[in-house]
Order: sequence, then structure tokens, then C-alpha cells
Amino acid sequence: MRVFADRLGEQLTKQLHPNYLIFGSEPLLLQESRQAIQQAALAQGFEERHRFAIDASFDWNVVYDCCQAMSLFSARQLIELELPESGVNAAIAKELLALSGMLHSDVILVVIGSKLTKAQENAKWFKALASQGCWVNCLSPDIQRLPQFVQTRCRALNLKPDPEAVQMLAQWHEGNLFALVQSLEKLALLYPDGELNLIRLEESLSRHNHFTAFHWIDALLAGKANRSQRIMRQLEAEGVEVVILARTVQKELSQLLAMLQMMQTEPMNRVFEAYRVWQSKRPLYSAALSRLSISKVSQLLQLLAKIEILTKTQYDQSSWPLLHQLSAQMCLPQVKL
Repeated sequence: MRVFADRLGEQLTKQLHPNYLIFGSEPLLLQESRQAIQQAALAQGFEERHRFAIDASFDWNVVYDCCQAMSLFSARQLIELELPESGVNAAIAKELLALSGMLHSDVILVVIGSKLTKAQENAKWFKALASQGCWVNCLSPDIQRLPQFVQTRCRALNLKPDPEAVQMLAQWHEGNLFALVQSLEKLALLYPDGELNLIRLEESLSRHNHFTAFHWIDALLAGKANRSQRIMRQLEAEGVEVVILARTVQKELSQLLAMLQMMQTEPMNRVFEAYRVWQSKRPLYSAALSRLSISKVSQLLQLLAKIEILTKTQYDQSSWPLLHQLSAQMCLPQVKL
């Protein structure tokens, strides 16, 4: 079974699974999912909790000992395993697969890790655990899903934002859900009537959005000129190095060029498969490939080379204006003659 983190609470009221796989890139959702499972398990008599951080030297016998302890002699147990940032290697995968066969009604296993890859989703250990448990998706909501996320949080605090306030809260807190939660709690205290509009937000809050180079790349691929410029202005204000953004967009442009060349003889879906483009990213790449041409991407790569030379040789001259120019040109729709 698979659920999004914002639906986990509802699921926990219906059923407590033998194990939970909490994976994603959003710290707030990872933390809240973990706490929700702990509370639900405690209410069902799982009073003993063990927390283990897995690394290369970890002794798995301590986990096996916990699984072999029955409630006749000890409390029912919640076992939390934190996977390493580097992911699951062959040794850890073997132990997790073995562990999946040792679970029983007196133990709930919770496995916590970062964003899953397709290979991990198809791994034997993951399928074995997911088949008898619940996979909780804790990915950060994108800009399309974020307004819905904001509305859900507002309802929980009896806040009633108008549509413009929802959009503003989403824009101001993109990439920083911890700050969003803090802002909504503050607003609930300031305005007991729960009514939220742009005037009240402007008076009470400041921007808390946190963008990365990957937000910028997604905006460029989608052709969203205003959004890409807004992200760049914040990255520039935060002191992000031009060379970091240049290297990031260079990788994307080089791949787009190769994909466009392949599309001369192959359909787009075949190109996506060849370059292992995730389903969630295909609409972005489809927009870029439909908008850009081989000659256009070549021109952008030439401009990027100019930016890199300027950055490395002219220390008294900023490269940001040229980077803003590249961003604008990459978002321009294709001119049809």
C-alpha cells in the first residue's frame, strides 16, 4: 500500500500495518510521518521503541533480538531503522530482506530513508516489505501541489485563506515547509477569526521560500520565464556562485542537445527511455524539447561558455546579467516562420 504523507493520519485510524517505509526528501513530512506512526503504535500497546541508525559497522543481531522477543515476556515493540544517506547497498539489502521474514504481530518495523530511486523501488527487499506494509511518500510538494497542501494545513488550524492568500503562502514558502507551518501557527494566533487575505499576510509575514538550482532548472525546462527570474534573483541575493548554476544548466543543455539530435530519428518516448527520464520529469522535458531547437540549444551553450570565461577571468565584472539573459532566452517560445 502506498500513501502520501498528508493522508497517513487518515490511514492510521483505519489500520496499523506490520511495517512502514517512510521515504522522501522533505524533512517536515519525514518527521511528522514518523511521529504519527509512533503515536498510533503507542495507542495500540506498542510501548517499547528502539531506534537504530544503519551504517557499514551496524550489528544487525540487535534488531533480530528485538524481533524474537515476544509480548508474553516483554512489551510490544516499535523498531525504527534509519538508512544511510548513501542509500541501500547489497549488504543492507540482504539484511532487510531477511528481516521482512521475521516480522510478527508484536513488532512494527519503520524504515526511514531519503528519496527512492527506481532501482530501489524494484529491489527485492523493498517489494518484500511493501507487500506487507505501507509505503509513505514524503516528497516535497511541487509548485502545482503546494497550494492544496497549504489549504489542508489551514483547515487543520481553522484558518480561512482566500485564493490569493493561498497562492501567496505557497510562493513565499516553497521549499521550506517548516517555515510554512510556523507561519500558519503565527497567523492562527494573530487572527482568531481565521480570515486570511493579502493585506494580513503582508502585515504579518516575510518571505521564507528556499530555492535551489534544481527549482531553477525545472522552471527553465517548463519555459516559465517569470518564475525562473524570480528564483535567480533570490539565489543571487543568497550569494549562490554563478559557476554552480552554470555547471548545472550546462549538464541540462548538453543532454537536451543530445536528445534533440536523437529525436530526428526516434520518437520522444524512446528518447526518454534512452536517457532514463523519470515519469514525473517527462512533462518538463517534453515542454523543453518542443520549444527548443538544435540551433537554439547550441546558441545557449555558446552563451554559457561566454559566462564561464567571464566568471573565471573578469573578477570585477558580474556574470549574473548574462545568466539572466540565458535564462530568458531559454524560456522564449519557438518562433515559427
